[in-house]
Amino acid sequence: MFPTDLDTEHSMRFLHRPRPSTSALAALLTPAPSDSYIPLHGSTSYTVEHYELDLQVRLAGNHLAGRAVITARALVPLTHVDLDLIGVGMDKASVDGVRVLKHSALHGKLQLRLPTPLEAGTDFTMDIRYSGFPAPDDGEWGDVGWEELNDGVLVAGQPTGAPTWFPCNDRADDKASYRFTVTTDADYTVVCNGVLTSQTKKSSRETWVYEQSAPMSTYLATLQIGRYRLLSLPIPPGPAQVPITVAVSKKLQAKASLALARQREMLDVFTACFGPYPFDAYTVVVTEDVLEIPLEAQSLSILGSNHLERDWEAQRLIAHELSHQWFGNSLTLASWRDIWLHEGFACYAEWLWSEESGSLSVLERAAAAHAKLLLEPNDVIIGDPGPTKMFDDVVYKRGALALEAIRCAVGESLFFPLLQRWAAQNQHGSVSTAAFVILADQLCCEVSGFSAAAILTPWLYQQSIPPLPHRR
Repeated sequence: MFPTDLDTEHSMRFLHRPRPSTSALAALLTPAPSDSYIPLHGSTSYTVEHYELDLQVRLAGNHLAGRAVITARALVPLTHVDLDLIGVGMDKASVDGVRVLKHSALHGKLQLRLPTPLEAGTDFTMDIRYSGFPAPDDGEWGDVGWEELNDGVLVAGQPTGAPTWFPCNDRADDKASYRFTVTTDADYTVVCNGVLTSQTKKSSRETWVYEQSAPMSTYLATLQIGRYRLLSLPIPPGPAQVPITVAVSKKLQAKASLALARQREMLDVFTACFGPYPFDAYTVVVTEDVLEIPLEAQSLSILGSNHLERDWEAQRLIAHELSHQWFGNSLTLASWRDIWLHEGFACYAEWLWSEESGSLSVLERAAAAHAKLLLEPNDVIIGDPGPTKMFDDVVYKRGALALEAIRCAVGESLFFPLLQRWAAQNQHGSVSTAAFVILADQLCCEVSGFSAAAILTPWLYQQSIPPLPHRR
């Protein structure tokens, strides 16, 4: 019942990684299959090492002029390169300093004819200038990507929004490092992934530079522009404390302070459960606009003004987005069919926070979720839900119950070490359900008769709801 394409090593990509051996290179150069959930996105013929994005944004008129310098490596012999780019047009391009004379742009694909063919294993650099009036991409999941706000810009990339604002290899399993240089109207604040390294103002324009050194999937890249103040939460004494920044307008500052008062406690709880926070810093962006749901991006989360409450519904969403830094951002699915590895884990993190914060216990949250599932149609196979159902609430709740079933089978002494090993072993990499099953069997082999596949199969790959798990 479990998928067998363990593609974790293929996607552990770092900008300054050492050259692989001949045998390792042969494995690296074997292209992974395209993702059937987003078959029109991404290319298996090359891998990106680094994106350097220099963006000029004019808020009046919503105009974007960009330059993308993309460092990549051919996985097969190449005569052309396909990139994803939607809604904005290429102005000119070069490859390794030689101008591209032939290109085509059709149905969201930008194809560059290479000046010189490349052999497999060859590193190359694309320099692409582009411009236009970016807009969301209207797909199966609604509008995703670049969105013009009442007073600023918001990028919601999941799952296919990245091409609306930069040319890219839009595959979740093709991770790269990033540098963002964004110039926009003065008196606006720019927030991107990673760490702010410089901020300069010249006349009516202001330039912000962010570095994201940890490998990141394209859909997790983001750009937020608004009239924000950057406020740092107090850092308590102790080693390796993670800086937390809140980007919020003056109007919402007091309300955000109350709603996010326990943000650092959440981080401490998740660190104890999952292991060290995987990035250099964490940022929460609060828009004045109302958002249907909060949004995740690597090293940051985006909340709407409607999420600034202290009740459980708002607080669970705040906790949910923070937990995605481990499960979704550091550990990213290799294929979208394994979305439960993001959302099931994040939902379980909500339950852990509920218990630690003095609300309902994990057992009570699990029982409530199980009772609700019994009243709903059982028409989603969460281990392979299909593109139209991959963000269905059943994936979240049933995925969390699958983890509770593992916890009940192996006990406290093995369950959290399993989650910590899972997070540490795959940090900044790509993961699959099959890889989780293998690791669980390895770490829990001392439990008589334990089989992760036997426990997870009913939850992930069968329609009927299994009985509520019970602790040992």
